[in-house]
Amino acid sequence: MTLTFEDGRREKVSLKPPFVIGRSAECALRIQHWRVAKAHLRVRRDQAGCYLEDLGSLVGTRINGNRLDRYGPVQQTDEVVVGPCLLRFAISEHEGVDTNIAQAGLDIGAPEIEHPDPIDSSSFDRALRRSLHLGLIKALDLRRTDIASLTPAGLRDYARECARQLPLDLVEHISDVDKDRLIELVVIEAVGLGVLEPLLADPAVTEIMVNAFDEIYVESNGTLRRSNVEFSSEVAVRGIIERIVFPLGRRIDELSPMVDARLPDGSRLNAVISPISLRGACVTIRKFPNNRPTLDDLIQNGTLAQPLAKFLSWCVVNRVNILVSGGTGSGKTTLLNVLASQIPSVQRIVTIEDSAELQIAHPHVVKLEARPPSIEGRGAVTICDLVKNALRMRPDRIVVGEVRGPEATDMLAAMNTGHEGSLTTLHANNPRDALARLETLMLAAQSGLPHAAIRDQIASAIHLIVHQVRLQNGQRVVHSVAEVCGVESGVIQTQTIARMDVGSGRARGAGLMPTLFDRLSHRPDPEMTDWFVQT
Repeated sequence: MTLTFEDGRREKVSLKPPFVIGRSAECALRIQHWRVAKAHLRVRRDQAGCYLEDLGSLVGTRINGNRLDRYGPVQQTDEVVVGPCLLRFAISEHEGVDTNIAQAGLDIGAPEIEHPDPIDSSSFDRALRRSLHLGLIKALDLRRTDIASLTPAGLRDYARECARQLPLDLVEHISDVDKDRLIELVVIEAVGLGVLEPLLADPAVTEIMVNAFDEIYVESNGTLRRSNVEFSSEVAVRGIIERIVFPLGRRIDELSPMVDARLPDGSRLNAVISPISLRGACVTIRKFPNNRPTLDDLIQNGTLAQPLAKFLSWCVVNRVNILVSGGTGSGKTTLLNVLASQIPSVQRIVTIEDSAELQIAHPHVVKLEARPPSIEGRGAVTICDLVKNALRMRPDRIVVGEVRGPEATDMLAAMNTGHEGSLTTLHANNPRDALARLETLMLAAQSGLPHAAIRDQIASAIHLIVHQVRLQNGQRVVHSVAEVCGVESGVIQTQTIARMDVGSGRARGAGLMPTLFDRLSHRPDPEMTDWFVQT
C-alpha cells in the first residue's frame, strides 16, 4: 500500500491480509489521528482480490469520493481515504510483511520522504517543497525569539540559512542549482508571498486568481490564462493569507472564513477558506498600476474621449455629485481615483472604504477604513459609522469607495446636507439599474422612508451617473453617461447625454445638452457644449 498524508508525506507499507487499519495499538496499520476510529477498516483477501469493510467509524471511509461500507475487489487505481490518509493498494505475488511497521504502527509525526520521480516533475517538486516548507516552519518556530527583531530582508536571509540546513541530501540526484531553486521557493512560501511574488512583480498581470494551491490563473493584457506556477500545499496558501491579514487587524478562520485585505503595494485581496470554499483556500488579488493614471492616461488608452474627460473634470470642480457604476473589473476604482484627483487642492477629502484601496493624487486626503468585529463579536466599525463620523471632520468632499449596504442612506443624506461634489461607486449593469439598486439598498436599510421620499432623495443627491464597462478584449471604457433630471409621476427621470459609439469604440455625445450647464453658474467652453449636440 502507498499512503499519502495531508501534509504531503508518503509511506509504503507491505502487509498480509487479513488485517485492520485504525488508531488502536492492536491494529496492524496504526494511524493516530482523531478522524480515524480505533478499528476503522478491515482488509481481507480471497481468490478474486482484496475487499474492504468499514467497521462503523464515525467519519467513515471514502472510496473514489463516495462513502462506502463495503467495497471490492480493490483496483490499483482506487483511492481509499481513511482520516488524513489516502491509500492505494497494489497486490503483490510475494506477500511480505514489514514487521517493524506492523508491530509498532505508523507514526504520522515522523516525516519520511520518498520521491522516485525526476526533479522536473511538478508532483515531485511540489511534494519536496511541501516537506521542506513544514520543516522550515518548525525550525523558525523553534527559534522564534530571534525573529521579532529582524527586518523583512533579514528574515528572508535567516530563513534561507535555516532552509539550507534541512535534509536536502535525502534526494541525492538533485543538482546544486535545483537545490538553490527549491530553497528559494520554500523560503518565499514560508516568509513571503510564495509563487505570487513574481506574478505581483509582473506589470502585465492585472489580476491573480488562486482557485486551489495547485491551480492559479492570471489576467494579463485582458486575457485570462492558467499560470504554470503552484503552491506546495494548502498549508502554504493559508500561511500567506494569515501573514497578510494579521497586521491589518483582520482574521480568517472557520468562524470567519472570508476576508478582504490589501497588500503593501495597494493591491486588493479577497480570500475564502473552507468550509465556504470546497477546494480549500481561494485567493483573488486585484492589482493596481504602480504609476497612478491621470485623466490624460485614460484619454490615451481609449477609456474616454477628450471632450468627455474635460466635461467630467468640469463637473468635479463644480461640485457635481457623481456615481460611477459598472461591473466587477470594469475600472470603477481607477476612474474614481482619477476624478477625485481633479478636486481643487485647497479642499479637504475624506475617503471611506471597507478595505482601503483608493490612491487619490491629492495633497489633503484623510483615509478611513471599516473594521470587522473581533472574535468576541465586538468592536466592529461599519461604513455607516464612518460616514456619520466623516460629517464631523469638516470635509469638503466625501468619497465612498463603494456603496453596497445600509451606508447608502447616510451617503445620500450627506450629499443632500451641504457636502456636494461627493463621489462613490456602485455595482450595476447600466445607469438606470444603478438608480434601482440604490433604491433597493435604502429599502434594505429599513430607514422607514416611503418609496416616494427615497426617490426624491436619490434624485436630489445624485447628479451624474458614469457607467463603465469592460469589453471582451479586456479594455475598460466609459460606456455611457446619464444625467439625473428629477422625479416625475413617481419615477426618477434621466437623460443619456453620452453613449458608446461602436465605430470609434468610445462614448460620444448623444445629441442632448446637459441641464447641468443651465443649473450651474460656471459656464463651460463652447468646445465642450458642441461635443454633446453633435449627431
